Amino acid sequence: MTQVSEGSYIGQNVPRSDGHAKVTGAMVYPSDVIVPGMMYGALLRSPYPHAEILSVDTTEAEKMGAVCLTYKDIEPIKYNERSVSIPAATYRDRTVLPDKARHFGEPLMAVAADTQELAYRAVRAIKVEYKVLPAVFEPEEAMKDGAPQLYDKIYLGDEEVAVHNNIGVIRNISEGDCEAGFAKADRIFQESFELGRIYHNQMETKCAVVKPEPDGSITVWATAQSIHANRQLLGRVLGMPLSRINVIKLPFGGAFGSSIQVNTVTPICAYLALKAGRPVKLVSAREEDFYSHQKYPAKFTVKMGVTNDGLITAAHVTALVDFGAHQVQPLPFLGCTAGWFASLYKYEGNIRFDGTAVYTNKTPCCAMQGYGNPQINFAIESMIDIISNEMGFSPVDLRLKNYRGVGDEFWGQGPTIRSIIKSCGVEQSLVEGRQMTDFDHRERPDTKTGDVRRGLGLARGFHCSGTGGPKEGEVIDYSSALVKINEDGSVDLLTPVTDHGGGTWDALRKICAEVLQVPLDLVGLSPAGTMQIGYDVCTHATRGVYCGGAAVYHVAMKVKEKLLEVAGRLMAEHAYNLEVVRSDGLHQGVVQVKDFPAKSMTIGDIAKQAQNMSWGTIAYTDSYRQRNCPPCFTTHFVEVEVDMRTGVITVPKVLIFGDCGNPMNPDLVKGQLVGSFNRGFGYTVFEQLPTNEATGELANKGLLVDYKTPSAMEMPPIKDVEVILCDTYEPTGPFGAKGIGEAALASVQAAISNAVYNAIGIRFHKLPLTPEAVLAAIREREAQSAGATPS
Repeated sequence: MTQVSEGSYIGQNVPRSDGHAKVTGAMVYPSDVIVPGMMYGALLRSPYPHAEILSVDTTEAEKMGAVCLTYKDIEPIKYNERSVSIPAATYRDRTVLPDKARHFGEPLMAVAADTQELAYRAVRAIKVEYKVLPAVFEPEEAMKDGAPQLYDKIYLGDEEVAVHNNIGVIRNISEGDCEAGFAKADRIFQESFELGRIYHNQMETKCAVVKPEPDGSITVWATAQSIHANRQLLGRVLGMPLSRINVIKLPFGGAFGSSIQVNTVTPICAYLALKAGRPVKLVSAREEDFYSHQKYPAKFTVKMGVTNDGLITAAHVTALVDFGAHQVQPLPFLGCTAGWFASLYKYEGNIRFDGTAVYTNKTPCCAMQGYGNPQINFAIESMIDIISNEMGFSPVDLRLKNYRGVGDEFWGQGPTIRSIIKSCGVEQSLVEGRQMTDFDHRERPDTKTGDVRRGLGLARGFHCSGTGGPKEGEVIDYSSALVKINEDGSVDLLTPVTDHGGGTWDALRKICAEVLQVPLDLVGLSPAGTMQIGYDVCTHATRGVYCGGAAVYHVAMKVKEKLLEVAGRLMAEHAYNLEVVRSDGLHQGVVQVKDFPAKSMTIGDIAKQAQNMSWGTIAYTDSYRQRNCPPCFTTHFVEVEVDMRTGVITVPKVLIFGDCGNPMNPDLVKGQLVGSFNRGFGYTVFEQLPTNEATGELANKGLLVDYKTPSAMEMPPIKDVEVILCDTYEPTGPFGAKGIGEAALASVQAAISNAVYNAIGIRFHKLPLTPEAVLAAIREREAQSAGATPS
């Protein structure tokens, strides 16, 4: 796409348009919405991990004035909360409210009352008789004959599918000839890795407000990464025409993938509002939100063949995934995980992936910052470090010899979405990072002594920008936009793209301003709902700027064509002989004759004259699909300190390289990279969600008790966090841009773990690296060295 012009806003740090509202508390999020006459909702959640509901008595709750909702009030339409994949490839196993609990904390009934306190009292007054069933919590146990079965049948699209041994999905992918590749290798390595569940920990919990309108329609405000996905699912479960459902786009307090699907509370809230005939607001408490969705845990066995000169000849990954009690698309999760594995290195084209995803009586899992990428990256990048140490290779050189770069094929979210890499910052990040950290001269772990030992580790990663490939119909990925020039020269921009807080909306405004050459403050981001703007699949897959921005670029270019056509009629010139420039002196966009700027008109004057002549508004709306999904790359060089007495890991210094193409706002990109390091640090060292298998309840009782995430005190000093943006330009992106969001997390975990190995010489295959785990490993090694059994 077009290069940026001189003096462009793109690539410049500008104040955020939403900054003042956010820091002053004036910004309205879904949980802030208040509607006159509104009732407050509350949920009765399952006290058991697996139980049938035998009877329900809501008499006492209704005496309090509460409106009660049970599974008997709802048609049991099967659906999947996530609607990114095409329907024929989507498994469906849930209803709005079930007659059987399949995990602790699952919503079973709902009430609405005039106050929140009354709603909670009414929930406690509902009497439920359960038949408690045996539960299963580990995928290996769930797959055994005789294990408790969560489902006998589910649906793939509209086709009924039997479930055997709780196996929800099997995805096996093979390419090339792995056996021949392994036969060519001089050494074969095989290791196993495990990553557990963690909580998204977004700032705003799941929320929905639903208002029945006098004409029979409903207005919805919800925590949503896709307003149209919410509209379409509500239409399905409510049996309501989409023309009667308006989902309003609002900023929300972060997601990290936790709202890629339609959240469980939203259809429940809609049914409550329709039954009550009044607006209803339903907000999850933080402790409830822990049982909403979690990150996919995974267990991997990785086998790699390597020649003596450092060529990786073949790789085979076996994956076992526990996705919990309901499917929020583990099928594409396995495909994506295979794609992340396949696209990190070339492997001489010989790869195999065998994936199995299993039902258990745990909280359902959904996408979280990479959709399998951080999990498989930890395994593969740990393997690269293991091979380097065992065979005496430089970890930098081994990566440089085998990485996929410009001209190589890339799998964007799975084997069916393939494209060619056209921009790549991998080599720059590895070469410069090696020099800046003096990586080749780091000390070996067996030379280090003392109570606190320092290590330096490296890992690289990537993510895709969107999910589109050259072939259509494999996955839903397009966006829409509306651009309108006003009669004073300002511009209205409508987009269905949501903003998670990273500045996506300002990036789209910049794209519009650059195409039309108007001052940025004249581009207004108009309120939008599903009744006002076309479809966007979802703000996920690091696609906001690349895909949503491409739609804005496409539509703005059409508006520019129309503007030049109208200007030509007014100026008695051919449109091709005109150009649009920005006039800072007039604080306007200007159309002028090429090479003769004296003959010109402001954009405002052109729009006003078009109105006076009844030629119409200069506007355009359309949808646009990107036919590529370019990888955005990251590389982390991390220094750690390990206290040999306590097992505590600290990070005194980190160097981060990010390749996002041409950055829309460099400071915001750097902020995303630093923020994602914080999230990855927590994933690696602190966070875990152990389950009490006697009750099915989480051992963690919330953020204030024992779910630890890194605070500013655990982060390295800001002066010791260096972020470098690679010098790349993505030719298929709007003004050379691609994404960064999920890539920013992908390689954090492996980099920290590799640094820990360099510090103390112990390889960890399972996250998190808690002080207890590290100290136990240190004592086990000491006992082995002494020939004794560790206590």
